[in-house]
Amino acid sequence: MKLISNSLANGQPIPGEFAFCIRDPEHHVCLGQNLNPHLAWHDVPAGTRSFAIICHDPDVPSKGDDVNQEGRTVPASLARVDFFHWVLFDLPATLGEIAAGSFSSEVTPRGKAGPHALFGARQGINDYSGWFANDNDMRGDYFGYDGPCPPWNDEIVHRYVFTVFALDLERLDCAGRSTGHEVRAAMRGHILAEASLVGTYTLNPSLAG
Repeated sequence: MKLISNSLANGQPIPGEFAFCIRDPEHHVCLGQNLNPHLAWHDVPAGTRSFAIICHDPDVPSKGDDVNQEGRTVPASLARVDFFHWVLFDLPATLGEIAAGSFSSEVTPRGKAGPHALFGARQGINDYSGWFANDNDMRGDYFGYDGPCPPWNDEIVHRYVFTVFALDLERLDCAGRSTGHEVRAAMRGHILAEASLVGTYTLNPSLAG
């Protein structure tokens, strides 16, 4: 199984239009267009009955003490954890491509609606749901895709792994409000094939190429 995109180049920086935040010289960051990228997959194995898409960042700081704090940096040596940006499942087996901006075309305060999505699919909640839990203006259930917004003072460039999974069942046994970890668990034992693209992103001006 192969995954391609006309929005992303494997191992290369993600264009700003696919990010939740972009760099701003006066305020460090501002909101981006937050488009989901184009993805297309082929060489699908026989017996595929549905697809799932997960995007996660494995480079999120495990502790937030220094995140986005003036005069401080998030050290490269800090342990890192997964942050899920997109949890989409029950895509039909007849589908082989999704267009840029078809699932997300803006930042939606308090999160986009869900779990129902295009093509009869379902989408879980991404980890901005937890990130904004204590923010009165932004808290809510963030269904579907919300793009990169790594700490602007992080010493490392973050990776964003987009993975398409070919599954042997039409519908996953999980709730629509499922997290990335829950969807991963529901897919266990049902994955016929998977393919990934990795993009990079930073809001730290000293790391920008």
